[in-house]
Amino acid sequence: MKLITELVIANRILANEDVVDAYGHVSVRNPEAPGRFFLAHSKSPALIERGDILEFNLDAEPVRSDPRPLYLERFIHAAIFEARPDVMAVVHAHAEDVLPFSITQARLRPVIHSGAFIGAEVPVWDIAERFGDRTNLLVTNLDQGRDLARTLAEHNVALMRGHGFAAAARSLIDVVRMSVYLPRNARVQHKAMQLGELKPLSSGEIQARAAGPGYKPQSPETQRAWQYWAQRAGCADLLNSVLST
Repeated sequence: MKLITELVIANRILANEDVVDAYGHVSVRNPEAPGRFFLAHSKSPALIERGDILEFNLDAEPVRSDPRPLYLERFIHAAIFEARPDVMAVVHAHAEDVLPFSITQARLRPVIHSGAFIGAEVPVWDIAERFGDRTNLLVTNLDQGRDLARTLAEHNVALMRGHGFAAAARSLIDVVRMSVYLPRNARVQHKAMQLGELKPLSSGEIQARAAGPGYKPQSPETQRAWQYWAQRAGCADLLNSVLST
């Protein structure tokens, strides 16, 4: 299945673009079985290969028994896929540039054209509100994952207080693109706030950007970015194998 190779490419891209490091993960729904999704076992994203990808059900359990360790926070993916039938791919990462917006009153908003895909509103989820102040801030069960999914609701991104973010999109390429530009948008917003009055994108600009030709996963504009990132990540050979099938 070429989708598995694309998931490997997504892992490599996110690692190379500093969205994830040793931690963080990306998943994709199985289009042939919507109640299941693909996600690697517990391994650094930059090192993921096809054989590392497992299939999970919406309880966040492997469809087939596997002795390898699993990501502790696989429940994020299961809960979002369960709550959002429209979502085909999910990223969870700890990009430092977004973290200040998870622990202050300042709200992360799209301020650059490539940040429009994060959506007009980025809610913040605080695990302590329901689960108290004695958690380790990790989402380690379905109850916590579902609570996060409720905060995400219909939005594209939710920040997690003092932890990171969860992003959801209608394709693997879209969620990678969103996750790459989310920290960049945060950096620009932070710098702009230091200079003076912030002028974020308007709702009309956000909608126009999302509806433009760059939105479609197979558009030349989107494929250009995917090819560029794959080359930078050293996995152009994998991309070529996908394109040739």
